Amino acid sequence: MMEKVKTTCVYCGTGCQVYFKVKDGKIVDTKPVRDGFNPGHGKLCIKGWNLHEFIHHPDRLTEPMIRKNGKLEKVSWDEAINFVASKFKTIMEENPGNKKVIGCLSSAKCTNEENYVMQKFARAVLKTNSVDHCARLCHASTVVGLVAAFGSGAMTNSIDEIADSDVIYITGSNTNEQHPLIGARILEALHKGAKLVVADPRTIPLCELATDHGGIEMNQRPGTDVALMNGMMNVIINENLHDKEFIENHCENFDAFKEEILKMSPEKASEITGVPKEKIIEAARIIGNGKAVSLIYSMGITQHTTGVDNVKTCANLQMLCGNMGKWGTGVNPLRGQQNVQGACDLGALANVFSGYQKVIEADKREKMAKEWGINVNDMDDQIGLTVVEMMNAAHDGELKALYVMGENPMVSDPDINHVREGLKKTFLVVQDIFPTPTVELADVVLPAASFAETVGTFTSTERRIQMIRAAINPIPNTKLDWEIVGLIAKAMGYDGLIYSHPREIMDEINRTTPIYGGITWDRLLSDEKGLQWPCPDPQHPGTVYLHKDGKFSRGKGYFSAIPFKDPAELPDESYPLILSTGRILWHFHTGTMSRRSPTLHARAPEGYVEVSIEDANELKIVDGEKVKVKSRRGEIITKAKVTERVKKGIIFIPFHFKEAAANVLTNPALDPIAKIPEFKVCSAKIEKL
Repeated sequence: MMEKVKTTCVYCGTGCQVYFKVKDGKIVDTKPVRDGFNPGHGKLCIKGWNLHEFIHHPDRLTEPMIRKNGKLEKVSWDEAINFVASKFKTIMEENPGNKKVIGCLSSAKCTNEENYVMQKFARAVLKTNSVDHCARLCHASTVVGLVAAFGSGAMTNSIDEIADSDVIYITGSNTNEQHPLIGARILEALHKGAKLVVADPRTIPLCELATDHGGIEMNQRPGTDVALMNGMMNVIINENLHDKEFIENHCENFDAFKEEILKMSPEKASEITGVPKEKIIEAARIIGNGKAVSLIYSMGITQHTTGVDNVKTCANLQMLCGNMGKWGTGVNPLRGQQNVQGACDLGALANVFSGYQKVIEADKREKMAKEWGINVNDMDDQIGLTVVEMMNAAHDGELKALYVMGENPMVSDPDINHVREGLKKTFLVVQDIFPTPTVELADVVLPAASFAETVGTFTSTERRIQMIRAAINPIPNTKLDWEIVGLIAKAMGYDGLIYSHPREIMDEINRTTPIYGGITWDRLLSDEKGLQWPCPDPQHPGTVYLHKDGKFSRGKGYFSAIPFKDPAELPDESYPLILSTGRILWHFHTGTMSRRSPTLHARAPEGYVEVSIEDANELKIVDGEKVKVKSRRGEIITKAKVTERVKKGIIFIPFHFKEAAANVLTNPALDPIAKIPEFKVCSAKIEKL
């Protein structure tokens, strides 16, 4: 007999529903949920079909460990918990008043409840706002940019609406590989007659779909997105294709915005981006004449020193054409990890509590202090350190300790050599399910339960909160993430993080977090669809799309006048190529889970660098040959993949492979507002071995 347990997939932010098949206490298979509601419409991608394969992998961490005499040694849970608590207390006592001496990394791979608990631990126990997670490395600029434009920093519309769009503009998102079941909605729209406009420096599968269905593809130079979209908006305004009534009634600062746009002619945009002006004009006309235009983007837009500018420009384009506050339109950033939206929502960010309530506002601190039973005067009243800032502070000896839950900065962060040097100087606590390159540097290792052993909720890319259910008991001698954090807090003298069940954590979230106010545990158990925030009270049905009828969260939508700025690092004689990074279909994030799936590993067992045919010929490189890729920060050796997917002067490396980690090379330069690193553009060179 096999048991069937329904849960939510963890391999991207789509929120596909799956059944785990369980036999004799082990998960043996994964199947899609075909009955009832499912964002995947009863289908799964290749990763989803093989979701169960990593859970019982022999590499699972099952023993707490403390580094003694330079080596990690197995210890009891009591010893590990008390050791961590004692070290944290000592560091705080030795640095009185220093709110940036300890940092916490929460995780988009953990539940909403676990992320809430970690940020509460940072603020209530460690007295710091230096808590962050990998959204800082992927969608921090989305939150900042969309809040500035609309008042809310999330996907404005729902996944199902994409199929009813008559024009879809995709920029910086290889959707069919990164979010295959959302890609299926794009295909559905095309079959209904929609037109597709794709802007990407690489020739991705969507490019061919665009041209085959009367749309257009544009291969812009990396880092020139503002110039491209400003050039398109120049055409839209000059050809009178903008929605004057929407702008007049629902937006502000249009005149200053228009003045900037008129500076970027399609001819000038073509010169900057490398896209022929005819394509810029045609794309502008397709979008300008669309009745329901959905703009979709991902990390190709956000991971820049101008990431916030890029996001604001996306917002400008959609407001200009009146494509906001109605079905099948909007600005729709696709979240790459299953709970990156939820981790942001629940306050795992250095500047906000849960629900995006600002830590610098006294009334918000007083509210949280009352709920948490702490003295408000002890709380940190300043914005904390972000991920990259923590690494820099560690390197400089200012950050003394770092508590990492389910993150892997030794693969995910830019300039890995710099990260390694910093982490070695800290008291490093790592809580994870597998040994990772970050675990290898830890002073304490805490073995956690996986999502398949956890009860809780995830929030998908469309703001939909869904249940995950424990299919099996935790692997022996592992503990749930929220439980571990609570035990450390208790050992430090704070009992406010001891819960008996995640339901109690969600009850607290309902009290403290207005956008989740009506998303109660009982409602989630009884509603298979889940609920989309904002949902302020138990009678509220949830929100399918935001800013209905042009009623923006901030009042009126704000047009930002955004001039084009170059990336932080451009090619030169020493490093003549532009390196960009990203995901591939077969793997997920840093590969901790997907590379332990035999099926997925067999499809893509090693990393590579995509090189254009022209560059390969000049370098006398053949397909499959090992080469050295270098930047100003380091070098890796990997396999060359000679392809037409990249143009001359551009190379691409997937970031999943620790043996040839792309982020050894990438530039840690930050967007000045969102503090997101510039993963998508850095100068590099290839050397033949």
